[in-house]
Amino acid sequence: MQGTILIIDGAVTNRIMLKVQLSSAYYHVVQADRLDGALTLARRTRPDLIVTAMSLPDGNACTVKRLLASDPLLADVPVIALTGQNDRSARLKALEAGLDDVLSHPLDDLLLQARIRSLVRARKSAAELRVNDGMALGNRPGFGDAPAPFLPPAPEAAIALVTRSDTTATSWRVRLRPLLHHPLTIQRMGDVHAMMSSPAPDAIIIELTGANKESGLRLLTDLRARAATCHISIIAVIGDNDAQLAADALDRGAHDVMLMGFCAEELALRLTAQLHHKASAKRLRESVRNGLRAAVRDPLTGLYNRRYALPRLGAIAREAATNRTTFALMLADLDHFKTINDRFGHPAGDAVLIDAAQRLKSCLHTDDLVARIGGEEFLIILPDTSPITVNQTAAALCEEIKGRTYAAPGIDFPIAMTISIGAVICGPDGRTQNCSRDDTGDLIEQADRALYVAKNAGRNRISLFKPAA
Repeated sequence: MQGTILIIDGAVTNRIMLKVQLSSAYYHVVQADRLDGALTLARRTRPDLIVTAMSLPDGNACTVKRLLASDPLLADVPVIALTGQNDRSARLKALEAGLDDVLSHPLDDLLLQARIRSLVRARKSAAELRVNDGMALGNRPGFGDAPAPFLPPAPEAAIALVTRSDTTATSWRVRLRPLLHHPLTIQRMGDVHAMMSSPAPDAIIIELTGANKESGLRLLTDLRARAATCHISIIAVIGDNDAQLAADALDRGAHDVMLMGFCAEELALRLTAQLHHKASAKRLRESVRNGLRAAVRDPLTGLYNRRYALPRLGAIAREAATNRTTFALMLADLDHFKTINDRFGHPAGDAVLIDAAQRLKSCLHTDDLVARIGGEEFLIILPDTSPITVNQTAAALCEEIKGRTYAAPGIDFPIAMTISIGAVICGPDGRTQNCSRDDTGDLIEQADRALYVAKNAGRNRISLFKPAA
């Protein structure tokens, strides 16, 4: 099944006909004949979309939307209202109440199916972002149970009007300006490069008529296919009641369509709704990116953590084996760090760790990696290096750690610190460890053994693992 759709209509014949249409498209259909009980049914079945009659025996479509908005689990369910006639006044009232669309009887099956596909696809994309957001943030308890609330659109979202002629676009802009506070620019239908230049507009309103049908649909496809423009909100204004063209536009990537030509009030409502959706989706994408970034970073020092460092070590080892180059792995451990925590407390220890992490990072090149993999233990990887460079870098790390004292909150005297390093050099020559295998566990064990030697030799020194002859 493609999803679950809840039909709310007091007329049994309407429900039967609609169920036949939707079932033929492989939707699971549930039905209610009135508002009373429909919300309970929605909570139980968790529909992907609701189709409701504009007028119900005990309410109307606007009441349906209001009740859904009050339930966190159902607030994001899209709602299509059906009217008996093409009543623009009723449509404006419904759109203002937050309904996603209003369609009139007799229903065009192509348009209905395309509109449902578009809304369900958008909702599932948002739900997938919320799942990824929860995963990126460690699956916090309760996270993802409810959708994030809509955010207001950007204070000045850039809107592009794309029409066949400048005269049409100018007329649209004059009529839209009193209703929108967003800057409106005019773009020619054929001037694709200007439309896709940086920065791309936040939304595009495109005129689609029989005369420019093919070029307009190609533009929709092109906008959706490009990384720079794939998140732009697109509304297609259909020059007449061409349901086939409207359906094609939705399937090509338009987020919304407006039939029967231009209406400033209706277009302003539809545009505002799409900008709300865009703002919410942008927040979720940023949250996912931030969560993924946080998942591989140590929250105290800002260095990479073990989760990132170990797979990266494996990739560097495989690349070195393929290219027959040399790389090095070091394990570095702050000497007597436990004494800092025991004598001065964890805030002092944290201050030392943060400072030490930045000192280690300052000694390395851009391609090198330093990660905090334990309390006071750091893993350092030098790709495409040489034994001389490894020794020089290790010496620089030791000198940087001990060269200056450390300050800590609540401590009125400087703290001295040193570091011990165990290193493994991996390369194709016989003087270094041969690292042709994918398993990097042995490398870490060898570096750890070298670190143990450095500790036992008095600390504040470097020990290089020597492979068996």
